[in-house]
Amino acid sequence: MTEVSIDQFAAAKAGGAFVVDVREPGEYVQGHVAGAELIPLSEVPQRTAALPTNQPVYVICASGNRSLRAAEYLRASGLDAYSVNGGTAGWIRAGNPVVTGPHAEA
Repeated sequence: MTEVSIDQFAAAKAGGAFVVDVREPGEYVQGHVAGAELIPLSEVPQRTAALPTNQPVYVICASGNRSLRAAEYLRASGLDAYSVNGGTAGWIRAGNPVVTGPHAEA
């Protein structure tokens, strides 16, 4: 299983999950999941070594397409990675909050 639902992601996030947002910086600042680290998709190969290997990595984008590609790459690199199906748009539609601006937290 490479994808998780918004509900599965919300449960993981409540438990302190590590989250990577693979959108572009302009998208990220407009609204992202609190705590999500920005690593644009094009930078994932160069920054994979900096990601945790001792816990799952949840990857999110706008709708789930870029995050699925990134999660598959990370899995092939040996990480326990999952794409958030529905992405940030699905997260917002489900009534969850987002943070705006360039920082992971508000």
